[in-house]
Amino acid sequence: MFAATLWPCWHASCRPALALMPRNIDHLSSRALQISCLCPITLHFNISFISFIIDLNRVKEKPYIEAKDADGRPDDEFAEECWNYHKARNDSIIVDKFQGQYKSTLVCPVCNKISVTFDPFMYLSLPLPSTVTRMITVTVFSGTGDVLPMPYTVTVQKNGNCRDLTKALADVCCLKNSETLLLAEVYERRIYRYLTNPIEGLHIIKDEDILVAYRLPVGHEKLLRFLVEPQFNINRKLIGCPIVTCIPNDSTAKSDIYAAVSSVLVPFVRAKAHSPDVSAVKLNGNGPSLDGIVLTDNGTTSEEGLSTSRSREDDNAADNELLPFQLSLTDEKGSTRNAIDMDSNRVLGLVIRVLMDWGEKEHGMYNIDHMDVLPEVFKPGFMSKKTRQEAVNLFSCLDAFLKEEPLGPDDMWYCPGCKEHRQASKKLDLWRLPEILVVHLKRFSYSRYMKNKLDTFVNFPIHDLNMSKYVKPTSRGDQHPVYELYAVINHYGGLGGGHYSAYAKLVEEDNWYHFDDSHVSSVNEDEIRRSAAYVLFYRRVGGSSTAANGGPVDIEMVDSLET
Repeated sequence: MFAATLWPCWHASCRPALALMPRNIDHLSSRALQISCLCPITLHFNISFISFIIDLNRVKEKPYIEAKDADGRPDDEFAEECWNYHKARNDSIIVDKFQGQYKSTLVCPVCNKISVTFDPFMYLSLPLPSTVTRMITVTVFSGTGDVLPMPYTVTVQKNGNCRDLTKALADVCCLKNSETLLLAEVYERRIYRYLTNPIEGLHIIKDEDILVAYRLPVGHEKLLRFLVEPQFNINRKLIGCPIVTCIPNDSTAKSDIYAAVSSVLVPFVRAKAHSPDVSAVKLNGNGPSLDGIVLTDNGTTSEEGLSTSRSREDDNAADNELLPFQLSLTDEKGSTRNAIDMDSNRVLGLVIRVLMDWGEKEHGMYNIDHMDVLPEVFKPGFMSKKTRQEAVNLFSCLDAFLKEEPLGPDDMWYCPGCKEHRQASKKLDLWRLPEILVVHLKRFSYSRYMKNKLDTFVNFPIHDLNMSKYVKPTSRGDQHPVYELYAVINHYGGLGGGHYSAYAKLVEEDNWYHFDDSHVSSVNEDEIRRSAAYVLFYRRVGGSSTAANGGPVDIEMVDSLET
C-alpha cells in the first residue's frame, strides 16, 4: 500500500499530479495504531510508524530458533550466526537495505561474568548528551591541610555510579597516586552519610544535596579517621563543614590528635591573626603537651617550630598558653562530650568524632568562608541558558549512545553466574552498518518528575559522514561506512502536539526541497540544518541504486504489495 501510494509521485506516466492525498496511508496509520497500541500523540510514534510501514517481511511463519551463547567463539563467527538466524525469520528488501547489527556486552559488577549478544537494528536512536548525563558539584577538602577546599563540577552519566563520580573528581582535582577520595553527603553541617559503595547508583544523589570529598591517603580505612565538627563554644552551634583527617593507629595521644587537627586548619589561617601574640598553637590541658604545629605570620607551618614544640612536649614544659580551640570526643548526634586523655594510647575505634570549640575571639584567627557555605549538587537554572544555546554534533550523540554505562535500577540484568539480578555495565558497539542508515534523535526527555522537548541544535554532516571510527572491523571487509544525507524529518512543537515537515534531496537534480503538507518549495542545502531535525536518512556512498536516490522501482513488486 505504501509503495502504491508513492507510485504516482515517481513513475513517469503518473507525474502530472501536483499533489497527492495519501488517504490509504491514513488508513494504514489507523491500522498501525490498532496493532501496536500506539497513542496518536505518542512522541516516538513517528519513528515507530516508519518501522511499521516498511515492514515487508516475506516470512509468514517464523521458525523457532533458540538463542545461543557465544561460548568463547570468535566475534566474527558468532555475529554471522546471529545474523543468519535473524534473516531466517526476517527476509525482506528492508532487512537488506535498512538493517544493521550491533554488539551488546554486559559485565556483572560482582562476579565479572561477561555476556555478549549480537542484535539487529532498523535505526539508531541516539540520545542527546544532555539527556544521559548530569552535572554534579562536589567540594573537595584536603585531609592534610595542603590546600583550601575547592568546588568542582563534573559531568557524569545519569545511570552512573559512585565509582564514576569519584573517577571524574580524581581527574579534575589532579589526585595523586598515593591519595584516594572519600565521598560524603553533608546535612545541617554534619556528615549525613558516606558514599563508599562504588557500585551504588548516582540516582540516590539529589540536586539539592550537598556533597563533599576528602583527599585521604590510600588505605585510610586501616588508619584512625578523625571527623572534626567545628562549633562556637558560646551557643554550641555548628559552623562550617566537618573536616576529616587521619593519623596512624598508634598515635592516639592528645598531642597527636591536636597536631592532626591543627594541620588541616592551616589553609584557613588568616594572614594576620586577630588573636594577639599567637605564634604557635599550644595545649591548655592538664599536662605539658603541645600540638606540634607552629603557624608563621603568613599562615604556613614551620618545621623548626614543629621540632621545638615536640621537644617541649618531651621536656614536659609548662602549658600556660591557650589554644585557639578545644577538642572533645562526641557521638554521632553530638549529644555527649568527653575530654581527650592527655597521653592515652587506648584504641578509640577507627572512626572518631571530635567537636572543636571556638570562642568568638579565637574564631577570628581563621577564615572559614571556604567551608561555611557549600554549593549544592546542582542548582536549578545554573548554566541552563548556556546549555540551551550550546550546540552538539552528531558524533557526540553517537559517543553518548555507545558509551559504557551501568543499567538503571529498574532495568537490572539476571546474571547467570550470580543467579541474581545485577546492575551490570552495558557497552554497545556497531558491528554491521546498513546501506540506508536511519538516525533518530531522541529529543524527548522523560523523568519521574518532568517531561521535556529538547530543541538543542544538533550539527549533523550532510556529506561524508564517516562511521569508520564507530563500526567494528570485521573479516568480511565489505563495509564502506561513508554516508551522504538525502532526507530529514523535522518536528515542530512540544509535548502535547506538533507539526511535521521534511527535507528531501532529488539526486537526479542535485536539489533539496522542503515538503510541508501540500506545499513544496526549493531550499538551499545550508538551510536544512535546524534544531527541529528529528530523523535523518543517510545513504552509503557507492551503494546500489534504490528508491533512496530516485532510482527505478520494480513494477512487479508494487503490484504484489497492492494485493
